[in-house]
Order: sequence, then C-alpha cells, then structure tokens
Amino acid sequence: MNIIKIIATAALLSLPGMILAQEGDGVEWKRLNQEATEFFNQGNYSQAVIVAAKALEVAEASVGPEHPDVATCLNDLGTFYFVQRNYAKAEPLFKRALTIEEKRLGPQHPDLDNALNSLAVLYYTQNNYTEALPLYKRLLAIEEKRLGLQHPDLATSLNDLAKIYYDMGDYAEALPLYKRLLAIEEKRLSPQNLVLVPSLNSLANIYNTKGDYAKAEPLYIRALAIREKALGPNHPDVARSLEKLAALYHATERDKEAVVLEQNAERIRAIKQ
Repeated sequence: MNIIKIIATAALLSLPGMILAQEGDGVEWKRLNQEATEFFNQGNYSQAVIVAAKALEVAEASVGPEHPDVATCLNDLGTFYFVQRNYAKAEPLFKRALTIEEKRLGPQHPDLDNALNSLAVLYYTQNNYTEALPLYKRLLAIEEKRLGLQHPDLATSLNDLAKIYYDMGDYAEALPLYKRLLAIEEKRLSPQNLVLVPSLNSLANIYNTKGDYAKAEPLYIRALAIREKALGPNHPDVARSLEKLAALYHATERDKEAVVLEQNAERIRAIKQ
C-alpha cells in the first residue's frame, strides 16, 4: 500500500523557514508546524506531537475550525501519530481533515487524494478492509476521471485496490485490476524491467491459488527470468522466484523439476550476500 506517501508527508509537512517567512512571519501555526517537523525528523516524536497539537490549536483560533489550514494541521498531527502506530489518535484527525476538504472541494476533487490516502492506509494497516476499501475505490475513480483509464500514474491506486481485494480473498475483483496494472506497466516499460515482477507475481499468485496452474506458470517463469537477468543468478530475490515456481511444480506433480529448483534456491541462500 501507499504507506510511503504518508511517511514522506511527515518529512514534507512544512516548507523551510525561509519560504514560510515569505508568506508572513505572523503565521504562527506554520512556524509551529515547521518546528514539529524538525522534532519529528530528529526522532523526538513526543515533542513533535506536542508542538503539532499546539499548531492545530493556534490555527483553529486564527482561522476557524473548518479552514483548509486546519485540515493541514489535522493531517500533519495525524501523520505523526500514525508513524508512531498510535492509530486510535490518528483516525479522528484524518477523518476530520477529510471532512473539511470534502466540504470545501466536493467529494470527487483531485486534491482530496492525500486526505483519502491517509485514512485508507490507516485502515488497511489495521486490516480494517471494510473501511479501507471504499476509500481506495474513490481514489482510483478520482484519478481515472482526471487522467484517463490507461495513464501510468494510475499504477499505485490500481495496485492498492487490487491488493486489498486479494487480502480479502476476493480474487474475482483483484484479477482484472492486476491485469490492468500489468498492461499499463508493459506499455511504458521494457519487457525485462524489474518493476514488472510484482505485478507478474501477483497475477500468478491468484491463478495459483485458484488452481489454474497453466496460467500461473508462465508468469512465474517470466518473473524469474527478469530477476535473473537484472539481479544476477545468485540474488536472494531469484531464490524466492525459484521457490514459487518449485511450489507450483509440486502442486502439479512435477516433483523432480521442483527439487532441482529448490536445490538451486538453497544454494543461493547459502551464499553470503
């Protein structure tokens, strides 16, 4: 999932002090947010939360509880809690930030992506798929409307939605999303690009789980070939691909072929990387 986006947000919550000064030194909540970010980047999370909470308080007093600046403070403070795995405190902050932005922009505006993603990742991290699923579906719908159905920038949202369906065991919904994702990636990348491997493996895993080994096998083989060419024959990721293919061979009663792959994987794992 796009958890990296939330973590990256924590490092980019405010612009450097020089830029803030250009907007006016009197904007106290921005100064506090910058200070909170600095504490966070130093690993002083408890102090970051204290200062970010103060920034929220100042913003609410200055511009009112429904202002976009307050939404920014809410999302920032929620991010600090999220990274510390304090999900109970992060959730109401993310929800309130999203509500403010929805009221201002409408339910389908592209600028909702950060607020939607923050809340979706929060729920997914807690395996709360019921709450996460509609948020990821909204994210994809908003991006499709803005970019079209085949744009490369849809890759993350397609993968996130497919992954949640896969984790729920809803392979019928996950399969076409992974197919779309792979088609988009293949259109913009060379056929031997490592970026293709996760999509190939995800599709293969679905077919494998359904017992459709004839469709899973060529995908696993292709993923293995890409890894061997890009990473070399002795890379740990090659061992993982060998083990996936070996498991399929065992399932299809090709035990001799499976053993050869397993022995090769074992040899790789014995090498000091």
